[in-house]
Amino acid sequence: MKSNKQKSDASDILRFLKEHPNQIYKSRELAKKMHIPNRDYQTFKRMVRQLAQSGEISRFKGNRYGHYRKPAVVTGILHVKTQGYGFLLRDDSGEEVFVSQRNMGTALHRDRVRVALWAQPVGRLPEGKVVEILQRGNRKIVGTFQESKTAHYVIPDDIKIGKDIYISAKDRSKTRSGQKVVVEVTQWDDYRKMPEGKIIKVLGDPDDQGVDVLSVIHQFDLPIAFSKAVTQEAGQIPRDIQSASLKNRLDLRNQLVFTIDPEDAKDFDDAISLEYLSNGNWLLGVHIADVSHYVVSGSAIDREALRRGTSVYLVDRTIPMLPERLSSDLCSLRPNEDRLTFSVLMELSEDGTLQDYQIKESVIHSRHRLTYRQVQKMIERDEGCDPRSNSLGEIKQPANKQTDSIQDDHILQETVIQMVQLSRKLMAKWKEDGSIDFEIPEPKVVLDDQGHVTDLQIRERLESHRLVEAFMLLANRTVAEHIHRLRQETHRKYPFAYRIHDKPKGKKLEEFILFIRALGYTFQVGKKITPKKFQVFLERIKGTKHEIIVEEVALRTMMKAVYSTQNVGHFGLAFKHYTHFTSPIRRYPDLIVHRLLKSYLDHEGHAIQMPMKLSEICEIATEREIIAQSAERESIKTKQVEFMGNHLGDVFEGVISGVTSFGIFIEIPEYLVEGLVHIKDLIDDYYLYDGKNYRLVGQNSGKIYRLGDGIQVRVNHISKEMRAIDFGLVEMEKESVQNREEKQSDRKRRKGKRIQKTRIAKKMKDYKTKD
Repeated sequence: MKSNKQKSDASDILRFLKEHPNQIYKSRELAKKMHIPNRDYQTFKRMVRQLAQSGEISRFKGNRYGHYRKPAVVTGILHVKTQGYGFLLRDDSGEEVFVSQRNMGTALHRDRVRVALWAQPVGRLPEGKVVEILQRGNRKIVGTFQESKTAHYVIPDDIKIGKDIYISAKDRSKTRSGQKVVVEVTQWDDYRKMPEGKIIKVLGDPDDQGVDVLSVIHQFDLPIAFSKAVTQEAGQIPRDIQSASLKNRLDLRNQLVFTIDPEDAKDFDDAISLEYLSNGNWLLGVHIADVSHYVVSGSAIDREALRRGTSVYLVDRTIPMLPERLSSDLCSLRPNEDRLTFSVLMELSEDGTLQDYQIKESVIHSRHRLTYRQVQKMIERDEGCDPRSNSLGEIKQPANKQTDSIQDDHILQETVIQMVQLSRKLMAKWKEDGSIDFEIPEPKVVLDDQGHVTDLQIRERLESHRLVEAFMLLANRTVAEHIHRLRQETHRKYPFAYRIHDKPKGKKLEEFILFIRALGYTFQVGKKITPKKFQVFLERIKGTKHEIIVEEVALRTMMKAVYSTQNVGHFGLAFKHYTHFTSPIRRYPDLIVHRLLKSYLDHEGHAIQMPMKLSEICEIATEREIIAQSAERESIKTKQVEFMGNHLGDVFEGVISGVTSFGIFIEIPEYLVEGLVHIKDLIDDYYLYDGKNYRLVGQNSGKIYRLGDGIQVRVNHISKEMRAIDFGLVEMEKESVQNREEKQSDRKRRKGKRIQKTRIAKKMKDYKTKD
């Protein structure tokens, strides 16, 4: 009978909620609506919870219940913040979804998950709960092994993981406490418990040579070596260029062609040439290594290149996309050797306007391997060279064979100056169109032979860098515009891989405007945001104390540049059409673009073999690029932490680069190193977080710490494991000393008064005794 009564009560609840489908109630409210007596409330409450757990009714935020509604579900990548909560970056590019720590379940940072959405509060981000883990983003987790009397566990290096991993005695092997390890999570079914795992690799002690960067490699699961199949396939590629390979190629071996690269570069993807034409125009040649000639679609090398997506440039090593035989030898445009290339020959008017172009398979013979520093010296040595003083078309034979070395140096010098003048015109033209040039400084780490950091510097940005950058941008743009023209002329669909950069929008843009306003500036967006508006505003900020901070925030406000088959243009460059063509040795999308171009050269658009759909290749390439950039940043951070460890107790001038509820981030501009002053170390007052104005405000003193303010800091502590630096405020130390001195002085005064009172009391006592 009791069972039937419960069933009847359950059906009553279901019927009531069905009759009120748009209402949600707390259990007490629902009981009142259904006229449940107080004596039966606890039973009723348990029944409501059971119905929610079984999925017969819906449970909403705040322990409210309602008629069952099939929740809206979205998928994406979970990005966890250091504070514990996270955001879902949706696959459909919709608005980010906030996920609180308790609603993550057993999901971890970078997992691909399915999230059920709740009702969206007005003016706030949608919120949801992880209901399914589709794919783990961290197959391997790097951390520090710790043992205690009761348990063994690994503390992850990445604090966004947020959970220590339990290691059983049988899975610890011979690992010692304190060693760096790679662990694989084997089981985690209950978010209230620790994940379980097993140690699959011991990297060594944290202070061992190379362990810091090795930890980064394993953290991002970067491939260290090529498989035997890939190495064997690369070894079978003929070293000499076959005569059949030269058929139908443009022969540019008699032209003055050369490369400009960093001093330590080994893979030379691009070479350039420039000729002054009789009609007053310039013929600019951008010649790119013809990697697609050597890497066959679907081959072992090709599959591995797709898996890697890009070369990764860590602080002490490069993890190449292609085997060294290709990247540093057969495909590399080394000096004084014939090399197969894919050339974009662009005829430009005096002001840099594109008049005509050719995209052709070619063969070159690079005359010089120049460095950026060498080219910069040429620019500084001779700024006044007449751009028409020598026609490069007169050079018929390689300089090292028939041209005197002095004359050769003179022609090279003149050509470089001509290139500089042309690149300046291109850059000025693009700037006029609204192209945004972010000049955010980049760190350079100097290492000794043992891999230890000896210095931190700011990487130079020279005009020689701008020269090469301008020519590569023009070549990439010309290739993308070529595809656009083909589509218009033939009315055919030509699948292509674009490099796109959508305009900033939504919450990010709103937050940027609020951020600017908090610093005392105005940024008028108007009805439509354009690159020119951003550019004009950033020009206005230049030279101010907020310049670097504002540029960094503006860059984060922008959408991430990605690879896509759908062209929406490139907002940052203010280009309607753009792609990546110029670096096929180190970027897989460039290799795909080469293959597509070759198939379209005859306007027939013959189908080419692809390892998968082009859209899927674009997604993989974007994902691998993000991973590579993250790994590169973390490898630099390991050495920055090591460097600051050598400066414990030292004082530096800093700038407040971030304000949070848990403290302020300080950047030392001299070294581009960032550390945290924790809120608990601001001991002179109780500080309130004012997020809208990016500042902390002292409750009693009114003292303000605002984003962009300059401040002196002392290096208090570093953590190699967490790659973190803790600073202390020098002014706080001074105030602390002053406070201690004042307290000591106050204690002395109070003590003096007590002594004086005692003496007076004694005198009064003696006086009374005498009486």
